[in-house]
Amino acid sequence: MASLLEMKEIFRNADAVCFDVDSTVIREEGIDELAKFCGVGDAVAEMTRRAMGGTVTFKAALTARLGLIRPSYEQVQKLISDNPPQLTPGIRELVSRLHQRGVQVFLVSGGFQSIVEHVASQLNIPTANVFANRLKFYFNGEYAGFDETQPTAESGGKGKVIAHLKEQFHFKKIVMIGDGATDMEACPPADCFIGFGGNVIRKQVKEKAKWYITHFDELLKELEER
Repeated sequence: MASLLEMKEIFRNADAVCFDVDSTVIREEGIDELAKFCGVGDAVAEMTRRAMGGTVTFKAALTARLGLIRPSYEQVQKLISDNPPQLTPGIRELVSRLHQRGVQVFLVSGGFQSIVEHVASQLNIPTANVFANRLKFYFNGEYAGFDETQPTAESGGKGKVIAHLKEQFHFKKIVMIGDGATDMEACPPADCFIGFGGNVIRKQVKEKAKWYITHFDELLKELEER
């Protein structure tokens, strides 16, 4: 296992940095916001709590929560326009600095493509660098399920995305940054995991992550020290 000093070296020399989105790049959890917007916030928040602490697979938990929300295309678009996701302080500057250094930045999320793409556009991250779950709709805009073939729809999906990026782009060093256990599990194949507790602190991640930060300024400082 790499020491903290070695991890900082990996971060400073990374070819690519992957960020989780909910509670990391943005302040909220997209699925909970969508549930609130659709009038089933409490019920879905309870399911989320049970899913986090239980033995339910990610896909089963996602299926159950979306089955309760049943968001229409119109509701998803209205959520983005009326209650756009709030960027976490410091993320805009950090992504901009990584781009200046020629580092590829990816958003790897168990959240929804349409919401994550909106976030990506604010950070000048190309759509091709977004990996998230795709909601499906019927022609009349009603909810028709989600694309179960996306790697991010599965437990362990973030690791699969990172393995795919290494294979496709021959990246030598990839860093994963996120608040949750699914982010931590993506290392390996990621070369380094940085736990983020700026919006919510997950006890398990804080205890196990060798490098744990609560503000993105800490990472900006690392890049300035070179």
